[in-house]
Amino acid sequence: MGYTHSFRIEQDGWALVDYGPMRLRILASKGGRPQTGILEDAAKRAMSYLDRIAGLKEVLKLPHRQIRKEISDEIAGAMIRSVRTVGDADLTPMAAVAGTLADFVADWLQSRGMTRVIVDNGGDIAVRLCPGETVRIGVRPDVRFQSISHVILLDSRFSSWGITTSGLGGRSFTRGIASAVTVAAQNASIADAASTAIANGCFVEDERILQMPAEELDPDTDLVGVPVTVSVGELEPEKYLRAIRQACCKAETLTGKGTIRGALIVAGGLASMTKEMQAMMIQ
Repeated sequence: MGYTHSFRIEQDGWALVDYGPMRLRILASKGGRPQTGILEDAAKRAMSYLDRIAGLKEVLKLPHRQIRKEISDEIAGAMIRSVRTVGDADLTPMAAVAGTLADFVADWLQSRGMTRVIVDNGGDIAVRLCPGETVRIGVRPDVRFQSISHVILLDSRFSSWGITTSGLGGRSFTRGIASAVTVAAQNASIADAASTAIANGCFVEDERILQMPAEELDPDTDLVGVPVTVSVGELEPEKYLRAIRQACCKAETLTGKGTIRGALIVAGGLASMTKEMQAMMIQ
């Protein structure tokens, strides 16, 4: 696709991969020992996965209900299934792209005998754990900043986890006013789509919220005709609370269906989470 790329392994065993719009951090271990030798192959696979998706982008930019033909590519198929599982009519498969790419890299590493895998695609994180393994994930209350407000403990009661975050100021557009919506699910693909949907639902009408059609900000967007949030002025706490309640209702519905395992919503410095997410917190 003409993308430039870089790859390096840090002293702590993480591989850092930059390839076009994709920025991956990959960590893999076996029996508690870092396995850096396999990470360059994982990076090459990640780049090939992105190339495959780029070749199908025009179809994947459509709202999922408008995609009628069968898509044979398994990565694209996973993206479509995830947004259909979440169910919002206006979601396009691109709402799950980052998480899905992370999943496919993580699954490949797990299939090669890795017992603990973390693939972080710009905050959309796929985790794979064998029995006895654990991972701690820091949660940002605002996607624009590095500060951590909570820590989630993931354990091997599930071999596959996805932890993703969406919000105003992140890599993708949002229709809402949440500074961060973090979702835990059975994989990063579903978590990615769900965090997008929940963040979109964190909204109230107010003249101090500036929205613009997505295509005016990015001509290549998959959200043509959709108003997205550009900035939020100073709102009363009650308005933030109302927006958070709406988002929590969406999160609880998805949790009740078994679509996700929990969610945390933050807006205007206020936060709420499902009881399932609360149970995962260690800070």
